[in-house]
Amino acid sequence: MKLKIYLKLGILTLISATFLMSCKEKVEKTLATSEPVKTVANKSPEYFLLRPEIEKAYGYSHAVKIGNDIKISGAVSMDEEGNPTAVGDFEQQMKNCYSDLEKILTHFGCTFDDVIVENVFTTDMPKFLEVAAYRNEIYTKQFPTGSWLGVKELALPEFMIEIELEVHKAE
Repeated sequence: MKLKIYLKLGILTLISATFLMSCKEKVEKTLATSEPVKTVANKSPEYFLLRPEIEKAYGYSHAVKIGNDIKISGAVSMDEEGNPTAVGDFEQQMKNCYSDLEKILTHFGCTFDDVIVENVFTTDMPKFLEVAAYRNEIYTKQFPTGSWLGVKELALPEFMIEIELEVHKAE
């Protein structure tokens, strides 16, 4: 009885070893014929502050660029002193967000055509859905990926919408 168990274990070990060797050979062959991986070497982050005093007070950078990729923090409807604008006017708040985002994109030599991810956070999803068609004026070539998220609240109670972006700028 013990002999049968040892025999079965031996066969299983042999099959496993053969399978693993076959996998190793396939991986080595694939690696040998694959294109070299391109890396972004020594690319230091470039930080951008749209409203430096406000962003320093709250502890964030509005955008960071590394290589060809840019992450843009959520834009809200505020003036140069950080006060909410267009209070109670959802559509105007959304337009103000896109206006600020365009300033940041322009700083980096980009347009909305370079946006690959757009995440929208709103305290009023039905109102956003009513005016979301405005985005057709923003994204004229294609829409980015992203999410639309209904949230309980944003940084200040007057804010109804916040939009963050990820951008890829081809060289």
